[in-house]
Amino acid sequence: MATLFLFCLGSLFYQLNGGPPKILLDIRQYLGNSTFLDDHGPPVPRVLPFPSQVVYNRVGKCGSRTVVLLLRILSERHQFNLVSSDIHNKTRLTKHEQVDLIKNISSIPQPFLFTRHVHFLNFRRFRMEQPVYINIIRDPINRFLSNYFFRRFGDWRGEQNHMIRTPGMKDEERYLDINVCILENYPECSNPRLFYIIPYFCGQHPKCRREPGVWALERAKQNAVENFLLVGILEELEDVLLILERLLPHFFSDVLNIYKSPGYRKLGNMTGTVRKQTPSLEALQVLYHRMKYEYDFYNFIRDQFHLMKRKIGLKSQFSLTHTPNFLLSSQLKTHQPVEEREEEMEEDAHSWLVQP
Repeated sequence: MATLFLFCLGSLFYQLNGGPPKILLDIRQYLGNSTFLDDHGPPVPRVLPFPSQVVYNRVGKCGSRTVVLLLRILSERHQFNLVSSDIHNKTRLTKHEQVDLIKNISSIPQPFLFTRHVHFLNFRRFRMEQPVYINIIRDPINRFLSNYFFRRFGDWRGEQNHMIRTPGMKDEERYLDINVCILENYPECSNPRLFYIIPYFCGQHPKCRREPGVWALERAKQNAVENFLLVGILEELEDVLLILERLLPHFFSDVLNIYKSPGYRKLGNMTGTVRKQTPSLEALQVLYHRMKYEYDFYNFIRDQFHLMKRKIGLKSQFSLTHTPNFLLSSQLKTHQPVEEREEEMEEDAHSWLVQP
């Protein structure tokens, strides 16, 4: 009975949210993976479906400025409409703000790629066609540290640009030692401030941001599976770009060559945060435990990304452990053998395309 109840509850959730956008189902069918298809379904199309509406709700300090630089070049080369919002500090919206933004996005001439720092928007809730989403995330602690020092000291484009972003920051806060911030529980280094990546996928519901928890985590996973064509990880950016080039050639064709070109490298190197420091081992361990939900989500996405690479035949080296290197020496429990872990990943019921 409990299993039947959960199945019915999941089906109801699916109906209320409309399921994955049709274009995503078409792309998945194109990939020809029987895991995600009814064996009696229509034949696999020969031409890769072309999503003409793409939203990149970029997560802060996860390589988004690097990708936006690439998109500006690509939009001119491939003649699609790139709309990059200059609103950076308004990720949570009221219902009226959601309606206005969704209408504005939907009115962009197609094909378009819209990008903004904003938590996931459910277009179907307002009876609008759901676009295809893409995104990139990174190791949560690395993301936090990049943001911590970027707010204070900017990047290589000019250290003085931080004064524009945080003009009211006093010197005692700007030069606050990162270890003091973490170990003495300053708000910036404690929850809910550390609960940052998950809300970008969970959405606009108040519970997505109010407090770190399982509800928001599971909703974020569900949305990532249902509505995102790809969620890559910054640590393997070249593979992310290669997959985007294969799945969205009308937008990303030749992106890897552009990324590796000397001219782009010169521009891209200017976006690195300056004056970054590594916290002590004690502080890193405290951060890791505070960010347990963020790491749960990151590991889930990383597994799905690696499964995606296998599905399209992309080989690469990656670590199978989910434990950061700085914690390995303090682990007391025995890790599973690599062979068993690989089998689990192959049989993972939450593979990147599976409908929960």
